[in-house]
Amino acid sequence: MKTYTLGRLVHHTIKSLHQIGIDSADLDGRLLVQWVTESMPLEFISHPEKPVSLQQRDRLSTALQRRVSGEPVHRIIGKRAFYGLDFILSADTLEPRPDTEILVDLALPFLQSCAVINSRVSCLDMGTGSGVIAIALLSNLPQLHAMAVDITKDAIETTKRNARCADVANRLTVCESNWFESVTGQFDLIVSNPPYIAHDDIANLDISVRNFDPLRALDGGRDGLDFYRELAAKGKLYLYPSGKIAVEVGIGQKQDVEKIFSQHNYRLEKTKPDLKGIDRALMFIRDEVDPRKGE
Repeated sequence: MKTYTLGRLVHHTIKSLHQIGIDSADLDGRLLVQWVTESMPLEFISHPEKPVSLQQRDRLSTALQRRVSGEPVHRIIGKRAFYGLDFILSADTLEPRPDTEILVDLALPFLQSCAVINSRVSCLDMGTGSGVIAIALLSNLPQLHAMAVDITKDAIETTKRNARCADVANRLTVCESNWFESVTGQFDLIVSNPPYIAHDDIANLDISVRNFDPLRALDGGRDGLDFYRELAAKGKLYLYPSGKIAVEVGIGQKQDVEKIFSQHNYRLEKTKPDLKGIDRALMFIRDEVDPRKGE
């Protein structure tokens, strides 16, 4: 095998990924080489002659085999950027997607408005996974204290690690719970990116999702809406009177989710679309019935 330099390794890796039909070959190749060689992105240009060890090439070869099998590049690396922060991933946590940043964009202004009035603001993140939503909010609002809830020990431990890395652990409480089962207290906001894939649609998902994301974090029941029903039915017990609920929804689910919340006296106050113009994040507020109506 010829002597390898950083520049040559990048070229070889990208070419290999292109040959097997990976659409994101250029980005994936650079990320994998950066990871195995512990290089900075600019080094690909400024120091392409940097030598690469045999151990690093072997490690890259193993990573490429995993990528060929369909494993997403960020799963291989073990972390992914979200809202300007790096988050550790684990087997029981969903890989965060850019679409979920829309939910943070929707929730943050409301919490900031609460902070103008109160010195302490609170948020409950249901089904937190690796903690990305709660931690992103905490990182952008010093007055915020959050509780992050998940059913698996692995997710709870991953969230703790990510909170320490983001230096917000002192304002985050983690709770191992089957949704609201072990939750106590009241909050200004409940936020959630719940499982919303219909059960029968799981088999049709891309292999990178179906085989590598935890099914518990994907399966939303028969119609994909089970956990919105849970949030709508029980959320009011954990909200201050002026509190709100913000959720991420799947494509085409807006009307169904809005109907579910309206059945529990919530009204849709605000929506935020993703980059494709699809309504991705919804915010609901209690719409208490005036007992004098109908008199």
